[in-house]
Amino acid sequence: MPADSISEILKAGSKMCHPDVPAGSPLIFGGGLTGLSSGYSLSRSGSHPVIFEADGVVGGLSRTIASNGFRYDIGGHRFFTKDTEIRQLVLDLMGDDLLRVERTSKIFLRGKFFDYPLKPFNALYGLGLSTILRVIMDYAIERARDLFSAGRREPVSLEDWVVRKFGRAMFEIYFRIYSEKVWGIGCERISSSWVEKRIQGLSLGVALKNAFFRFSGRDIPSLVDEFDYPALGIGMISERLEHEITRQGRVIKNARLKSLRVEGNSIAGAEVDIEGNTFSVSGSHYISTVPLDSLVKGMTPEPPAHVLEAADGLGFRDLLTVALAVDKDNLTGESWVYIPEKRYPFGRIHEPRNWSSVMAPEGKTLVVVEYFCFRGDEIWNASDRELHDMTVRGLQELGFLRPEEVLWSEVLRVPGTYPLFEVGYSEKVSTLMEYLSGFDNLTVAGRSGTFDYLNMDHAMRSGIEASARALERIISA
Repeated sequence: MPADSISEILKAGSKMCHPDVPAGSPLIFGGGLTGLSSGYSLSRSGSHPVIFEADGVVGGLSRTIASNGFRYDIGGHRFFTKDTEIRQLVLDLMGDDLLRVERTSKIFLRGKFFDYPLKPFNALYGLGLSTILRVIMDYAIERARDLFSAGRREPVSLEDWVVRKFGRAMFEIYFRIYSEKVWGIGCERISSSWVEKRIQGLSLGVALKNAFFRFSGRDIPSLVDEFDYPALGIGMISERLEHEITRQGRVIKNARLKSLRVEGNSIAGAEVDIEGNTFSVSGSHYISTVPLDSLVKGMTPEPPAHVLEAADGLGFRDLLTVALAVDKDNLTGESWVYIPEKRYPFGRIHEPRNWSSVMAPEGKTLVVVEYFCFRGDEIWNASDRELHDMTVRGLQELGFLRPEEVLWSEVLRVPGTYPLFEVGYSEKVSTLMEYLSGFDNLTVAGRSGTFDYLNMDHAMRSGIEASARALERIISA
């Protein structure tokens, strides 16, 4: 939108129709990967979608930050999919700018670095024969229970599921400490449905087969040893989707959805905040990728009490990243390094130049260190200087750098990053989805929009399916 247009709007008053929303346009709230995929699909169908994105850039979590000649993502985002349509879409968008990257990862555990996925001799050396035998024995016990315990209770929590698939010893050695660091709650409170989706098809038996016969895990996302990655960062996908959308539609940034106006079984319009001013907008269909609980709480008139109660019962885990530019060619040599141990406050590290060499100037590198936290806790409220010092100390202790090699750092706080999949969350989500399904011109999509665990390809698929539903309803209206 031209600068003079927006200045005229801001002068005109606090509530009016936005001039850049053509009548009959489908409206999309959220310009992350799901919303952009939806807008892209609608544009290609001949519609004129309008996307409202709360941030100043598109992409949501799938964006790349450029800073002082370095580039980095908000956490490492590899692209891997078995969905041939989504893969072709990304290939068409990226062309020669899509790299094929070999995945190499490590886990720091019990004072040693282990290969991930599992390599037998590395695990044997690091854990010791007695521990390995205990892991295998516990796994055998769980398999026997599956075979001979008729009517065995289905897993409810992450702890239930992992013990059943990997055995108690493996759960205690790795899964418990890392999962509790990531989610901030006990494993008995984390729903099994999350881990089923996160490491679908994986068990200790499958992991062992993959360790000895590498081809056996190629279709399991947690075990893939290669992935696709755009040369200038994952945000290139979002940027190219935006470019294609603007051929036919519009993307309005710094525009946050405040509320949806309900009339009967339809959405009559929306209130959008643009730089502190509220505007009324209306469209032929509404696609929301904003957090599910926020969407419901912002509807007017407000939903029934039991729906609001369900929305209040959902929560999110937040993310804080510290990016350190370092005067070295390389720090880790890895795609990811996982840090479960409690004495380190951060949980995961990635080094962008190991994904694409042009993500850092020659002779320099940058490392992104992820802290999983809740807004208002000690990590979230720490000063940038404290976080810098904490991160440098940890990386120095792990043997990656010396303090004098650090050129600069910057801190990014990302609220509402991950839906918190507590036991019982699915019933709350079902209540909300049932309520929202009663509106004939509203579709929710995406990770936050449906409160579901979605990888990048799933997020894109969710957006495309939302656009198809929108078109069906527009045509039948």
